Amino acid sequence: MILRSLQARLAAMIAIGLAVLSLVAATAAFRVLRAEIDRMSDSALQETAQRIVPLAVMDVLDRDQQSAAERIAGVRAHGELLTYIVRGQTGEILLQSHDANPAIFPPALKPGFTSTRTHRLYTETVLQGTVSLTIAEPLEARHRAGVDAALAALQPLLLIVPLGLLGAWLVVRSGLRPIRLFCDGIAARGRDDLSPLGKAGMVAEIEPIADSVNDLMQRLHRALTAERSFTANSAHELRTPIAAALAQTQRLISETKGTPVETRARNVEAALHTLARLSEKLMQLARAEGGRVLADTAQDLRPVLHMVVEDIGRTERSNVLRLQLPERAVRSRIDPDAFAILARNLIENAVKHGAKTEAIDVALSDEGRLSVINRGPIVAADKLSRLIEPFERGVTTAKGSGLGLAIANAIAQAGGARLILRSPASGMPDGFEALVENLKDSECESGLEGSARR
Repeated sequence: MILRSLQARLAAMIAIGLAVLSLVAATAAFRVLRAEIDRMSDSALQETAQRIVPLAVMDVLDRDQQSAAERIAGVRAHGELLTYIVRGQTGEILLQSHDANPAIFPPALKPGFTSTRTHRLYTETVLQGTVSLTIAEPLEARHRAGVDAALAALQPLLLIVPLGLLGAWLVVRSGLRPIRLFCDGIAARGRDDLSPLGKAGMVAEIEPIADSVNDLMQRLHRALTAERSFTANSAHELRTPIAAALAQTQRLISETKGTPVETRARNVEAALHTLARLSEKLMQLARAEGGRVLADTAQDLRPVLHMVVEDIGRTERSNVLRLQLPERAVRSRIDPDAFAILARNLIENAVKHGAKTEAIDVALSDEGRLSVINRGPIVAADKLSRLIEPFERGVTTAKGSGLGLAIANAIAQAGGARLILRSPASGMPDGFEALVENLKDSECESGLEGSARR
């Protein structure tokens, strides 16, 4: 599996490299130890043989002529690592150690070192070659000594390697800290904060990334500013000619009453009203996306919502609006005008698309949650997620621009809130629910609680 984390990749590469280097070092140490053990063992074998030879010769020469069995030195039984045999000129055994096995001592060995499959041998001759002493050491003992030495060398590595892995992880984590701070700085920015990133204390490897991000944000800021300015200016400039055309159309209607021209004039009036509403929505959308949503101080949302509901209730006669407000103030930093636009769009959407004979419930909770619920057909889940897009409309015959929910969503996001759409509505078999969460300012609430405690 490919590691997606740069920190995990670097730590894994360092860990693998450290493990490989440790294995190579252990192998090299084992080879050096084997060579050193062989050298020291050969030296000890030769020294032992040279020490034993004079003693063996003296023992042999001082004895009376006896049988071969009697010439073998009698010693107390004991375990021997080194064994030896003393042979005469004809190869007969003159003397041997207690555990010596003649089968492992080939006859007629030349002076010096010899190796068999199981033993390392050293032969020394005296008395002009008439007496030879051969001493043997099991190769298994050397191998066991080499393994013990290698294990002794590996034991520190068993501690060093895990510590090295932990150290590698900590070093990589510390080295990547500037990248995490850089990412956290970007993530902590507000939705509409496109100001350049600061490069104070930034490592040289990340500066090109920061420069590229700053350049991208500048280009994005210019593009968004141009788009919002065009939308706002276009909508604003259209208001005057639309109002003038609407006034002329209404005068034309009054002058052509009872004629066929009156019908066409009323159609023009309806189209101009639609265009006026569209321009107003475009101005609201430009304001919402422009980021001018938060106020300097928190204010109570209850009177704003009450005013919006009363205003809509006077103009929309087909529905009953049921408003529920908490007893305590719901303070928020969302600009009152922006909140009024948000609430108006949600309520107007419910009035237009909800069942005309059913009441619309508007509620604001103590936790800063605004909900608008209307009865009506269920909206499909795939269509529900697209309703917050500009000019996106559900399956309905009601007139509208398709901007109401998009405006509400833009204001909610700019104010740090979240718009949630549900269908069917909570606790109902059908209907539509628009829910805005996190409207309440937590800092203001904590300040009020602190004042109350004091």
